Amino acid sequence: MGALVIDDKKYARVLAKVLPRVITTDQEHERMLAEVEKLMDKGEQRTVEDDTALDLMVRLIKDYEKEHHPLPDPSPHEMLVYLMEQRSLKQADLLPIFKSRGYVSDVINAKRAISKAHAKQLAEFFKVSANLFI
Repeated sequence: MGALVIDDKKYARVLAKVLPRVITTDQEHERMLAEVEKLMDKGEQRTVEDDTALDLMVRLIKDYEKEHHPLPDPSPHEMLVYLMEQRSLKQADLLPIFKSRGYVSDVINAKRAISKAHAKQLAEFFKVSANLFI
């Protein structure tokens, strides 16, 4: 995949709205989280410029959190449960991926691991990196 072409003027407008900077306070952290949420809410409407700003803000947030609020990385099933909660999804909504209610339930309850094939399908479904589920 080649490099994405970013329109500098459009990107500047996104940055001017968000004003990302190195996060040094909890207030700035909260503001940045809110800005990320606004961009995430755009879903399919997000532009390349939005995604580029989003990547920058997520990196700034991660840096701050690693320094000020270190947390263990969520397990693949915790990430799945979190993403489902954020989108108000039920286990049945994942049937197209797992093909069986029992399988979905086992994955949600951490009784069964998420396969690489399912991780790729979940990544497409949630529009996130497959690495979150591996």
